Amino acid sequence: MEHKPQALVFDAYGTLFDVHSVTRLADTLFPGRGAALSQAWRTKQLEYTWLRSLMGRYDGFNAVTAEALDWALESLRLDAGAAAREALLAAYRTLSPFPEVRGALEALGRGRPLAILSNGHPEMLDAVVDHNELRVFFGERVLSVHEAGVFKPDPRVYALATAALELPAEAVGFVSSNGWDAAGAKSFGFRAFWVNRAGAPVERLGTAPDAVVADLAGLAGLLGG
Repeated sequence: MEHKPQALVFDAYGTLFDVHSVTRLADTLFPGRGAALSQAWRTKQLEYTWLRSLMGRYDGFNAVTAEALDWALESLRLDAGAAAREALLAAYRTLSPFPEVRGALEALGRGRPLAILSNGHPEMLDAVVDHNELRVFFGERVLSVHEAGVFKPDPRVYALATAALELPAEAVGFVSSNGWDAAGAKSFGFRAFWVNRAGAPVERLGTAPDAVVADLAGLAGLLGG
């Protein structure tokens, strides 16, 4: 690819870290229901961020995640005690990265700064990054919407990255597995790289990603170091 981005910014949940890696724990707690719980939890978690933004309200992603879990448990009629609930919430601090993440970051970080920009609360992000020993790739450039007080895809969130990197939007590549997030980043002015892990159609939001890859290894092959 010609004119490669000078910096890359990554979404965290679903892009670097597999949110459904909690399924194993959920299935232990609720045999045969783990996948359904994980899916309902993630769907409601995202819905609650969007709805809060539309209502002009903001609560930290830790609170949103807890409320989404409570909704998912009740919707599936799963009776979780306090210990099981806390174990599921704690699992977000130790989510597993996708298998190709470390190798891809090594390749993509040659000659350019890398950053994370996530809906996650700062404490949640620091915990999962450090647990997986990925701090070496990002340093202190682990950015949270908490500073802006609004969730993606609000433009004020993406502006956090340009400020931290001290680069114009057009010099920055934004990487996300969420099509709506890639669309928001493109609308802001970033070059958008959609990691389409699920083989989904492109979102109809008036923008198109600059490139679509199946995983981060594909992005490393496209952009290299």
